[in-house]
Amino acid sequence: MTDFISLPGMPSMAIAEFAFPGPLRDQLVAAILDGSKTSTTTTLIEYEIEQEELPVIGQREVVVDSDGKGVAVIETTEVRHARLADVDLQHVIDEGEGDTTVAQWREGHEHFWHSAEMRNAMGDPDFTVDDDTVLVLQRFKLVSRLS
Repeated sequence: MTDFISLPGMPSMAIAEFAFPGPLRDQLVAAILDGSKTSTTTTLIEYEIEQEELPVIGQREVVVDSDGKGVAVIETTEVRHARLADVDLQHVIDEGEGDTTVAQWREGHEHFWHSAEMRNAMGDPDFTVDDDTVLVLQRFKLVSRLS
């Protein structure tokens, strides 16, 4: 279920969480704030398990840091589905994690998706992805910084 946050002088907005709280989230939030991260990837099954609506163009969300504090507002500008095997280099670069090849990006993302923390969140100790895993590729823009 999608969580929402209310900020002074703003309508209630969905919360955007990148990775799990900790160093990776901190890195991703910093990349959003400096403008180098303008895309993200989620497995379609995560939306189904969490019973969350898919992102839609124009949707605004509050990015939260590892402490759960709202630090930015982003707006979705594009949403598309792709098989893991079909992720393109531009999407990879726009994720802002420093990957320069799709293979590098895939290795890092498979490491995350196959982690114990992710498998626990998915409720499946054997969760795995392969070439045919359907992904939600979301592009966004930074609307404002909150801190």
